[in-house]
Amino acid sequence: MLPSVLRCVRPVSTSLSLSRPLAHFRPHMDPDPSRPVERSIRTKLTDQLTPDHLEVHNESHMHAVPPGSESHFRVLVVSSQFEGLPLIKRHRLVNEALKEELSSCVHALAIQAKTPEQWGTNPSLAKSPPCLGGSRGDHTVEEKLKAGRE
Repeated sequence: MLPSVLRCVRPVSTSLSLSRPLAHFRPHMDPDPSRPVERSIRTKLTDQLTPDHLEVHNESHMHAVPPGSESHFRVLVVSSQFEGLPLIKRHRLVNEALKEELSSCVHALAIQAKTPEQWGTNPSLAKSPPCLGGSRGDHTVEEKLKAGRE
């Protein structure tokens, strides 16, 4: 458990792109090795959902966590595996793929799960609202971050 928690407090940098066409997706992009949780999320979603388009954004910097944390993420997954599935089942597929991360150091995961057709008609990534400090009352986040510092 401790190694998975320690992965959450490494330095990161993020950039947000509001939309990108499918042609620019490279499923085996090698993300920065200093971002192990992001890399794990990207690898698992790529392996299990074979997306046509995938974006993984670390939004931890927008929340009340130490600099360099990997605890809050937004993912955009465009996959033909979502065809005919209601949104709740799409989210369950993403959650199942990332169950290890969600049970260890990922505190929050925003999911956009689209079919290629939906992405083609609306190629945009939703924007997260600013943090209102909700994690201050969530003792699981406090414990995970404390364990990562010890």
